Amino acid sequence: MGTYHKLIIGDATSMKEIEDESVHLMITSPPYFNAPFDYKGLFKSYEAYFEMIQKVAEETYRVLKKGRVAVINIDDMLIDGEKFTIVADVTKIFQSAGFKYRDRIIWKKPDGYLRISRRSGVLLQNPYPMYFYPDNLLESILIFQKGKFNYSSVPKDLKEESKIDKKEFLENKWYSTLWEMVNVLPNSSLEKDIAAFPEELPYRIIKLFSYIGETVLDPFAGSGTTMKVARKLGRNSIGIEINKSLLSVIKKKLGFEGQLSLGEHGDRLEIIIREEEKVEYFC
Repeated sequence: MGTYHKLIIGDATSMKEIEDESVHLMITSPPYFNAPFDYKGLFKSYEAYFEMIQKVAEETYRVLKKGRVAVINIDDMLIDGEKFTIVADVTKIFQSAGFKYRDRIIWKKPDGYLRISRRSGVLLQNPYPMYFYPDNLLESILIFQKGKFNYSSVPKDLKEESKIDKKEFLENKWYSTLWEMVNVLPNSSLEKDIAAFPEELPYRIIKLFSYIGETVLDPFAGSGTTMKVARKLGRNSIGIEINKSLLSVIKKKLGFEGQLSLGEHGDRLEIIIREEEKVEYFC
């Protein structure tokens, strides 16, 4: 049988279309808090941002199966000279929703990605103590777990089918808390004006924390990167995206652009636009 994918156009603070404990893995990258390069002025206040994350965390806890994992790619943000402790605050939010804190991985972007900015360049203009402000080449990947996982609940044949390639694991240093991955290039064809993470990020997480045929959720689907990788790896997916204009981008990225039916057991995409009827595609 093919894989099943559901795209919900709406606000992720409500996941009313998703049943309790029906999701096996959540991976997402929430919008940056009022970042001047992506979401300037999107939220009225940090408290409003905090409240939005809180609701998403509570809904994620509800829909996630016991023992399973929620993964968030996020980082602290500098806005108008003030640094917001987003990583620490999001950790507290997910813990208050019922999750236990499992791990933190640091994503290091390529050395050539960053040039000296106005912030770090202050020291060059004033080479004295107290003028140092570093530029950030890192992001955090936070891993939370809903209770304990029952390893004996997975059938032996499914374990073997979903087995992780040891060579890939070792050569790419997945075992480390420092992952070096190339970020998405600005204004790439399907990522224009979208703060997307690279496919390598959900690829690793999906391989490490889910089995073939299970369901992966991304509450901030963006251009559909998580859903695309889930399909590639034989997993089902659910994506929630508030920006309706990204619908065509997500369909194209998933390979459902213009597709209606290509076989009885092909992959299927269901689109739910809140307040409107659902549409189904097959591939």
